[in-house]
Amino acid sequence: MEDEKQKLSLKREVGLMGAVSLIAGTMIGSGIFMTPQTVLYTIGSPGASLVVWAACGVLVIMISFCYAELGTVIRESGGEYIYILRTSGPVVAFMLIFSSVLFVRPAGVASVALGFAQYVVAPFYSDCPPPVLTVKCVAAAAILVLAIVNCLNVRLSMSLQVFFLVAKVLSLAVIIVGGVVMLIRGHTDTFEDSFENTNVGINSIGIAFYQGLWSYDGWNNLNYVTEELKRPEVNLPRAVVIAISLVTGLYLLVNVSYLTVMTPKELMSSTAVAVTWGNKVLGSWGWIMSLAAALSAFGSLNGTFFSGGRVCFVAAREGHMPDILAMAHVRRLTPSPALIFTTIVSLIVLIPGDFQSIVNFFSFTAWFFYAITLSGLLYLKIKKPELPRPYTVPIILPILVLIAAIFLVLAPIIDDPQIEYLYVALFILSGAILYVPLIHYKLCPGLLTKLTVFLQLFLEVAPAEKNL
Repeated sequence: MEDEKQKLSLKREVGLMGAVSLIAGTMIGSGIFMTPQTVLYTIGSPGASLVVWAACGVLVIMISFCYAELGTVIRESGGEYIYILRTSGPVVAFMLIFSSVLFVRPAGVASVALGFAQYVVAPFYSDCPPPVLTVKCVAAAAILVLAIVNCLNVRLSMSLQVFFLVAKVLSLAVIIVGGVVMLIRGHTDTFEDSFENTNVGINSIGIAFYQGLWSYDGWNNLNYVTEELKRPEVNLPRAVVIAISLVTGLYLLVNVSYLTVMTPKELMSSTAVAVTWGNKVLGSWGWIMSLAAALSAFGSLNGTFFSGGRVCFVAAREGHMPDILAMAHVRRLTPSPALIFTTIVSLIVLIPGDFQSIVNFFSFTAWFFYAITLSGLLYLKIKKPELPRPYTVPIILPILVLIAAIFLVLAPIIDDPQIEYLYVALFILSGAILYVPLIHYKLCPGLLTKLTVFLQLFLEVAPAEKNL
């Protein structure tokens, strides 16, 4: 009995409100304030850009329903990683964790932090672009602050997430109301011949979707923390429906407002769309939009951080990362070593960070692994129909989303091949090569054991059990 009491695990502290805030609060980040101009520029017309935003929302709702079924069948934290491990085996799962921990997750954290920093410094450099070094220093400071918050307390992190979600919804409501007022006053020029000059090339559609979907990124955040969610079989599907429907509706209305207030040319030339909108509609109060966008990005960064640390933590628990990363703080019950590791890698990725290229290559890698995860759901549906499923989706749904995922991976490569895509593919495949010496044969165990013991004492952490 004494041994049972000593077991350490992460607590179930995320309720329905926290779950909705974790999904919606991470999705509504700097993307909706920064990518509308890129979507419009890529697809060529206002009408087509609204279609892309709506289609992205539908695709995300469909794939999140598939993930809700996976999350209720495989009730472990870790998202794609744990689903691929249970359906496709350890080698593919290690390829995911290798690219995710060293590139995809840190790139996501770095790009959201850069978005936050650009909005924070924008009011101080109204006549010229802000210095790159200043932007990166502010981004690094934001990452460090959130690392400390997430290491201290899960409840504090969730409270922050709820607060920032409310702030974001209010700021987007201001943009929507401003747009409605302008529409009533007769500002409808942009919507006349709104599909003129549409680019219908495969590459244009693929890149426009990448940019749009980046603004929706975070829809799968709850699957990373299933073991910390209260009543996951009920709250997981419920939170997904509420959060993603809310975000899709807000995004469409916000884009209509942007296009009502600005001409397509103004929108495409803007580096911070919300600030340009604020200056035109709110006049001297335009700085409020800059503040709102910064708060929005900060909340999104918190959610990305919260879930990102859990992926590292679960991978270490399964033996795919150093043991120290599978430990939790003995009193605070937070996976602090995994969060510290995520912080360090994110700060390294931030140094060369270029926002636009980060988004494109981040999306390419993410959708490659989403396709493998969906294949795993199809495998479970066909080969293991007897597994208990509190929530299920028709088999046609994962098939349709799988086709869309394959299109998103292949379209830009086929239509406009770039050497960077080859580098990313080789980077992912190198995970399979490293699996043999590092995981299968466990090279350098002596050195890691000494380091683990030192860090365990220094950070006051202990191995954590699964919380199923």
